[in-house]
Amino acid sequence: MATNFTRRLTRRDILRGTLAAAALPVLAACQQAAAPSPTAAPKATEAPKPAATTAPAPAATQAPKPAATTAPVTAGAKPFAGQTINATCWSAPFPKWLADYIPEFEQKTGMKVNYTTPAFAVHNQQVDMELSTKGAAYDVINNTFIYTSRWIGAGWLEPLDPYFNDPNKTPADFDVKDFLPGVVKPHQDKAGKIYALPWTADSYMACAGRFDIIEKAGFKELPKTFGAADGSDDMTKMCDAINKKEDVYAWATENHYGWAFIPFYQGFGAKIFRNPPDDLMPMLDSPESEAAVGWFCDAIKKWSPPGAISYTYDQVVQQGQQSRINYITFNHMFVIQLGDEKNSKVTKTVKFAMCPGGPKGSFPGVASHGLAIPVGSKKKDAAWEFIKWAMGKELMGRTLTEKGYGSQTRQSIINSDTFKKANTFNGQDVAKLYVDTINKAAEGYMTYRTIHVYPQVDGQIDKMITNVASGAMSVKDACKTAQANSIAEMKKAGVNVG
Repeated sequence: MATNFTRRLTRRDILRGTLAAAALPVLAACQQAAAPSPTAAPKATEAPKPAATTAPAPAATQAPKPAATTAPVTAGAKPFAGQTINATCWSAPFPKWLADYIPEFEQKTGMKVNYTTPAFAVHNQQVDMELSTKGAAYDVINNTFIYTSRWIGAGWLEPLDPYFNDPNKTPADFDVKDFLPGVVKPHQDKAGKIYALPWTADSYMACAGRFDIIEKAGFKELPKTFGAADGSDDMTKMCDAINKKEDVYAWATENHYGWAFIPFYQGFGAKIFRNPPDDLMPMLDSPESEAAVGWFCDAIKKWSPPGAISYTYDQVVQQGQQSRINYITFNHMFVIQLGDEKNSKVTKTVKFAMCPGGPKGSFPGVASHGLAIPVGSKKKDAAWEFIKWAMGKELMGRTLTEKGYGSQTRQSIINSDTFKKANTFNGQDVAKLYVDTINKAAEGYMTYRTIHVYPQVDGQIDKMITNVASGAMSVKDACKTAQANSIAEMKKAGVNVG
């Protein structure tokens, strides 16, 4: 039986064919274990060309008709004609797909958009460097979750409230309150001002591309537990049973271990900081930390393909789609791509679940990324026009119906039948898993990630896992080294710990 996802794509393909026949105009999760050296941000006059020049077809007819998101202007007027802005966002699916639509925006406004989607680590290093000088190389950037406290607290981003509250710049039906409060909150300061509008709620989930292999091994559902000392947890039993069956490795995740490892780390009762935000002493060498690191690295060695220690987010997805990895623990916006009939070989056998929990509980990661305006931008009105368009109900709705983008942040879209259908695979309601994961994070366990010096610790966690999984260091030595280096990096940043 075809899945709902398949049927939606079929209807879309038919619609595109009809439109083409009628001759109507034709209108894309984390970095490597060792981040690349910082690269200077491009100058405003040297920004790269847009990432794509072909825009997609109009939205399918079954999609809800969203309200307009651009204030009315004089017929035929192009209010930003002759202006050029430089925009950048890391290479997750939504930012990559956004490039497909930019020609429409340029045609509508007369504006030129130089748009790039570098890898996660590259984007963060380039933007952090440029923001720290309050330079004007960028007009729109991604407010990366682990940098929100640093970038907002330093005064490097422009508050957006004056823009969306001004009826001359933003119509009422843009409705900023439509964004999920939980994914907007990381982009607010203590006074409640909003500095970015979220394009994703990164929710950490689990997915099996070859659930048929898992069923043949005698398991009726995906793991709910991991990390038992005696190996009696669900994940260990399942992965031991299915590893390399039909030449498919049991499990893998991406090499941004400062994100992908943390649900396992916290599941062992380990802490990043002793008591954030008041006490920022790192806790990377605690007994709980050593237990988590040891179990996780053993899992990589036992169940993941050779070289998986360096897999990026895109590589994990591709390996899953090609039936080379079975069970994946990773972000919703990436794992649902295993259900993409066009690019995946496992659409008929894919199954999803919430991230399993450890001996001390379940802590699935939830993060939010949003588009923001650097305070140094000389073209803030034009930048807001771009953000208003990109984050508007119409375009976000189209990324759902035309691209299958499921990590939506607007409540009106999440509540729609279209969203539920796009997140239903082989009869399973993945939309509910997405919302349940976001709601779970309301418990507050993600606080560590918004601490302004977490990026320094994040980098040390990447190295800690890589050192152990590669055999370069023992668990104890790697944890001690990560602890000492984190303290040193934090002191350099002005945080008095020790």
